[in-house]
Amino acid sequence: MKNSLCELLNLQYPIIQAPMAGVSTPELAAAVSNAGALGSISIGAANPEQAELMIQKTLALSSGPVNVNVFCHQAVQRDEQLEKAWIKQFHELFVQYDAQLPGELEEIYATFHNNSLLLDILLNIRPAAVSFHFGIPASVVINLLKQKGIITLATATSIDEAKEIEASGIDFIVAQGIEAGGHRGIFDPMQADSMLSTFTLVQAIKHHCRKPVIAAGGIMNGAGIAAMLALGAEGAQLGTAFVLCPESSANSAYREALKSKQAANTVLTSAISGRPARCIENAFCTYARDFAKHTIPSYPLTYALGKALASAAAAKGDHGFGAQWAGQGAQLAREMSAQDLVLTLVDEMHAARN
Repeated sequence: MKNSLCELLNLQYPIIQAPMAGVSTPELAAAVSNAGALGSISIGAANPEQAELMIQKTLALSSGPVNVNVFCHQAVQRDEQLEKAWIKQFHELFVQYDAQLPGELEEIYATFHNNSLLLDILLNIRPAAVSFHFGIPASVVINLLKQKGIITLATATSIDEAKEIEASGIDFIVAQGIEAGGHRGIFDPMQADSMLSTFTLVQAIKHHCRKPVIAAGGIMNGAGIAAMLALGAEGAQLGTAFVLCPESSANSAYREALKSKQAANTVLTSAISGRPARCIENAFCTYARDFAKHTIPSYPLTYALGKALASAAAAKGDHGFGAQWAGQGAQLAREMSAQDLVLTLVDEMHAARN
């Protein structure tokens, strides 16, 4: 296909596999890129050494372009009283699973803001694309990446965020609708969320911005991709659709949940990580359903306890506390290789457009 996404990144198809930290692997991203779409990995949960190895491995496996995603979340604001109160609420659960309650919350993920080590890695390796989630970096960083010929993308959940992305000079706006699985890319999680659908958000951003738009959220098949292209999107980003691929690192419990009737019920929760994210409704979501937003510590502090609880429960055979991120179209997920999925999506897309 010929559009700005395919032309700038030398893609055969206007399809992006979402980065999905903790699920996407070099093998998954490479398989997608080798099939003619844009494979992605996220280094948001990696330290610089791990990040460099992930990128190098992906590029070694891939003959096509690769997108590297980073987290641009706000600097953590520590609140000892709030954090201790949060930990205390989970005391009984940790006792139930014979696990030691964390004494404090840890900042397990570093932000890309002012992260010279990660920036240097990206500038030296020069992947085809770099995408930003939870915000955007300083203009000097964006300019340095662009000077290296790197195509840039950033997630927007609202018109205001899209306008900020456009003003920054970033190349593509990823319009993330409320249907999307995993973390909302909202810049400030304490602000009101407009919660626009992908269908509405793509059109609204197209109306207010000139930068090309990528549709993300609830897209699970070629018909969905074709619908987004018909609305004026330059491409579609799919995440949940790729979780069941054998190349993903999703564990067996996550895969079974995604293949079960349970996948029909997804909810937005901030209690697992400290930021709103869409998850298959499970024991964690139920336990934390009534926790007020203002009682939840900052991301990724909350995620430190969430991961500890999931590990403790899993050790006792209970997998209901895992971060089983999934979009509203989760029940449409298919179990096939990443290459076969890309080719299936393309066939469906062409069929829908003809």
